[in-house]
Amino acid sequence: MGAVGFRKMIALFHNLFFYGRFTAVYDNLQHSLPSTWGAFVILAPVVGALIVTFLVNHFAPEARGHGIPEVIDAVYFKRGVIRAPVVLIKALASSISIGSGGSVGREGPIVQIGAAFGSRLALWMKIPEWQRLVLIACGGGAGIAATFNTPLGGVLFAAELLLVEISARTLIPVMIASGTASLIGRAFFGDNASFVMPPLMLSHPAVVPGLELGSYILMGLLTGIAGMLYIRSIYWFEDLFKHIPGKGYLRHALGMLLIGVLMYLMLRYAGHYYTEGVGYATVQDALDGTLTMGWLALLLAVLKVLATSLTLGSGASGGVFSPSLFIGAMLGAAFAAGIHALIPDASITIGTAAVIGMACMVGATTGAAVTGVVMTFEMTRDYHVIIPLIISVSIAYAMRRLLLADTVYTMKLTRRGQHITTAIQSQLYLTRRALEFINAPFLCLDAGAILDDALTRWHRLRKAPRVVLLEGGALVGVVPAHTLRAAFDSGIARSTPLRELADLKPVVVESTIQVFDLVSLLRRQRAHNALMTRDGTLAGPDSVLGVVTWDDLVENVNLAGSLDFDNEVPKPKPPDQSAPP
Repeated sequence: MGAVGFRKMIALFHNLFFYGRFTAVYDNLQHSLPSTWGAFVILAPVVGALIVTFLVNHFAPEARGHGIPEVIDAVYFKRGVIRAPVVLIKALASSISIGSGGSVGREGPIVQIGAAFGSRLALWMKIPEWQRLVLIACGGGAGIAATFNTPLGGVLFAAELLLVEISARTLIPVMIASGTASLIGRAFFGDNASFVMPPLMLSHPAVVPGLELGSYILMGLLTGIAGMLYIRSIYWFEDLFKHIPGKGYLRHALGMLLIGVLMYLMLRYAGHYYTEGVGYATVQDALDGTLTMGWLALLLAVLKVLATSLTLGSGASGGVFSPSLFIGAMLGAAFAAGIHALIPDASITIGTAAVIGMACMVGATTGAAVTGVVMTFEMTRDYHVIIPLIISVSIAYAMRRLLLADTVYTMKLTRRGQHITTAIQSQLYLTRRALEFINAPFLCLDAGAILDDALTRWHRLRKAPRVVLLEGGALVGVVPAHTLRAAFDSGIARSTPLRELADLKPVVVESTIQVFDLVSLLRRQRAHNALMTRDGTLAGPDSVLGVVTWDDLVENVNLAGSLDFDNEVPKPKPPDQSAPP
């Protein structure tokens, strides 16, 4: 229902800003008619910019931008908590940005709206954190499914970008949510594909099969490069607009004024607004094969990159998925036109190349390659293009990854210093033995030891040790390395008993315990440190193999997620043990 309401809001604001009519009737597969305001339509995006800036500044700053990075941020760094105002403010701000002519899409906003609803519902129900994260993925996947009428695409989108665990208990709820959302969307908008197009059967599949395959490979390479440039452009303009002082009103108004000028110039000299809004009418032209001028398609791709970068860089609210579809379709159409100019008998058609280009740009820019293939197939419903999609999207993704590690979503987080796992490979480390993550020295001291006892032994070690306090063979506590270092730096009395600095709730575990089980145990016991022995019992100082902390586990699991598949995880160095006094 959120997706339905959001689409109606976009239509309403589009009609208000362009024609002064209070109606929600709008077909996004048809080009917008010239505005009743004439040349003054240039100011429509400016008015929208001022309203959007007011909304995000005063009610929900996280509603600025394309939305999905904020959802990923909530999943990985905020325990799945998204503020309630985001639901309404994101819907308003994005629908105004799109409706007033901004070159942004509707997928990012609806994902953030759905995710925020899932988060608030989970908090209201007081369910565990992992279930809250699943509900966020359910909301995001359902938003995609309802917006594009792509139930499988919604599931895969959530799996590739939002879920931190892929299993039956997480996928089944997302599948149910996406399926239900698609049914509701179809009840309002009909069971039609997002784009209407003739069959994409290759006209002469046996004429030049080698050229055909080469075309798919070359298109993947080119769109991968274009995807990298698109990502760089968005954040370059964002940095550029940050130099404009103030609270965002001037920079956003200036950016959208340029959008208004570009939009009006396109109408005067090309016949349509082209770069405004989601741009699906232009995508439809490419899929129909009616956009036959390669130079125009290439120009539109470049201008869409510029328009989207200006819109988002200046502070608008909206997604990058729809512009990716537009850019990919235009690049595909231009590519096919160029191939036909060189080789008239080439079997690749403009419509086919446009479909492949759409999937390539989505896969390359978002990092969700499988989603790009499946969603494009669902939006066009033509199976004949599935093999070219797989080949080209894989190459486009690889090329973008070679040139730029971050996706359009993760780059925003990386620029904040927030790094997330990029591969499910990190989940494998939950099954590794926790013993492998011991990587710091420790000292075993008597429970009556003072700070000076630890400091006098510090010089034998390369860095601050963890101190294990024992009393008659029984565990008393653990002094973490950072606590010991802070005590030394603060000039605390060296006669201070170490017991006063210790974590008095450590646990003792056996050396064969897996990381997953150790994490569960630490959470249940509300402990931060674990002593490791061979059999899980503490027989004395010599039985202690080492200390594993929360920091050790988090650091190594995050490292695992950042590794390339062909690299080995560095083996932890054995602990530098010191005998008790």
